[in-house]
Amino acid sequence: MSMVKQKRVRKSPEERRAEIAQAAVRLVGEKGYYGTSLKDVADAVGMSQPGLLHYIGNKEGLLSMLITDNYDVFGTPDDFMASGLPGSDPDRLLFPAYLRYLVRYNAQRRELVALYIALEAEALGPDHPLHEYFDGRPQEVWEHYSRYQWCIPPQMGSWEDSMKSLVRRCIEAMDGVQLRWMRNPPVDLYDEWLAFEELLFPSPMWDNYR
Repeated sequence: MSMVKQKRVRKSPEERRAEIAQAAVRLVGEKGYYGTSLKDVADAVGMSQPGLLHYIGNKEGLLSMLITDNYDVFGTPDDFMASGLPGSDPDRLLFPAYLRYLVRYNAQRRELVALYIALEAEALGPDHPLHEYFDGRPQEVWEHYSRYQWCIPPQMGSWEDSMKSLVRRCIEAMDGVQLRWMRNPPVDLYDEWLAFEELLFPSPMWDNYR
């Protein structure tokens, strides 16, 4: 009886990196950075550890793939402006509308949000490779958002003079809502954010600017 040898399907580097990222998101989200070994990730994608290292360099490179090359590059104000949604017009770009867009976007990537929450908690330790990243994140987010021309109520004054503390509170509120979303019984992420939006961007000042 003849044996038919199956042709091995060679995957592109992009496909391999996507597989690695997907497996690592699940594993690190469940077990944390310290609880996840490179062998765990390699086994999950059917690779050897040397093969895995070819794509990520080292274990810290895995974190870069997950956070700075994945979590941070999607759901941006640029994505919002390209969406055509209300409030996304570059000539009248509305910050609360963008945050609603971001919450809806995050609701579709639950595993990645779980990973982010797990890493943020772990990174309180000064030896964690993402310790400085999370310490500097509020300032980084502020600087990133400040590159855009947001339309805010005239009573607020300029963006630079009045919005920094409000942006910080929005980040804090979003982190808390996402954490509660992960708990049982879960809250509805979007509905819960809308309740916070009313507190962060109150009427009547923010009417027509949401």
